[in-house]
Amino acid sequence: MHTEAGPTWMQYVMPVIVIAVVMALRWRRMSRARPLKIETLWIVPAIYLLIVDFVFYAAPPSPMGWLWSAVALVFGIAGGWYRGRTMQITVDPATHTLNQKASPAAFLILIVLVVLRKAAGEELGGGNPHSPAALLATDIGMAFALGLYSATRLEMALRAKRLLRESLSKTFS
Repeated sequence: MHTEAGPTWMQYVMPVIVIAVVMALRWRRMSRARPLKIETLWIVPAIYLLIVDFVFYAAPPSPMGWLWSAVALVFGIAGGWYRGRTMQITVDPATHTLNQKASPAAFLILIVLVVLRKAAGEELGGGNPHSPAALLATDIGMAFALGLYSATRLEMALRAKRLLRESLSKTFS
């Protein structure tokens, strides 16, 4: 006789373990400066915009869903601008190459977002990813992430260009 049981403890523990491993690897990589190429900062937001467009076109939100998604986009932009400001950007005075180094604050924002998204999906959807509440949570999360990624990259690009201009003007003064 087969009875359907509720979720096992492994269904809760495995995502936490995977997230912890990914975050640990990211934390280690975050401590090193990496080259920053201004000309490629638009790629991630553009790809994510295409994904969001596809999802919203395939399953358009309700009018209230659009409103909540717009609010989430605004909050994402604000959070992304702050996250971008926390990224350390330096210019090598000799070669004028740009480098970036993520900050712990930017990293903590990502951790909080992952945890909130997981909790919202479970709580609102009641375990059903196709419930209207779970779909709304997904739409809101996608709009927020679009604002976050786009504003982070825009702020970094503007600041990197300014720092590069300042560095070049000091060199030729």
